[in-house]
Amino acid sequence: MRLNRWLIITVFISGLFLVESCSPARKMMIAPIKEEGPDYLFAKLKEKELKFNWFSAKFSAEYQNGSKKNSFSGQIRIRKDSLIWISLTPMLGIEAVRLMISQDSVKLINRLNNTYFIGDYEYVNRFLNTNIDYDLLQAFLLGNDLQFYENGKFRAAVDRGEYKLSTSERQKLKKYVRSSDEKLKIFIQNIWLDARSFKITHAEVKEIRRDNIKLESTYDAFEDQGGQLFPGEMKYIIWAENTIRVSAGFSKIILDLPQQFPFKIPASYTRGN
Repeated sequence: MRLNRWLIITVFISGLFLVESCSPARKMMIAPIKEEGPDYLFAKLKEKELKFNWFSAKFSAEYQNGSKKNSFSGQIRIRKDSLIWISLTPMLGIEAVRLMISQDSVKLINRLNNTYFIGDYEYVNRFLNTNIDYDLLQAFLLGNDLQFYENGKFRAAVDRGEYKLSTSERQKLKKYVRSSDEKLKIFIQNIWLDARSFKITHAEVKEIRRDNIKLESTYDAFEDQGGQLFPGEMKYIIWAENTIRVSAGFSKIILDLPQQFPFKIPASYTRGN
């Protein structure tokens, strides 16, 4: 009797997988891949990603680095492909840190200890043990694809009810390379797309020469913003020696309203390392 019971259970589970694999929805998803290939999905991704010149929003976030945890709120302002401005406020309600990030520089004011920092991405990457640049940072913050990288040779598949695009080699376009070090960055990239909206729901980026480091992001709770979908909830993970996790919720999103980027270092502040 016990053998028969396990046989019935096994057959039942196998039948469920068989039904799922042959379902009409799955067949409908596979059809465009077979007929038009990954270029179709990549074109839909580009069509549906957030279009903007200016962006601003408020957010609340939780940060975890190993056993250390912090909660904070803040504001973010972006001028596309130019500047990212972030103000971080702990639970006390007084600004603690202000960041301004451009294509080639990173500036920070730390009001908690009256210091400031002006440097480049080398410092940030050394601190986070990553190899990010402005384009990668902007894309991950907004749930968009990379703008200044080769489209690459993507492979398309259906994975757990979503489309998946994968490439094993994607590098920066030569006209946007600012230094010889950037030429070394060749990314392995995986992108998951919602089957209806073609919005990015999950993304992974890993540099070929640094196998132990991976950037991962997840996007959820999409809301209409002037006819465009934008994720109200995001999660980011930097997989490295110290795994860093950030969960953020966005609100009061405004598109294409010109923003100010105030960044004045008080004369009494000292430069930090």
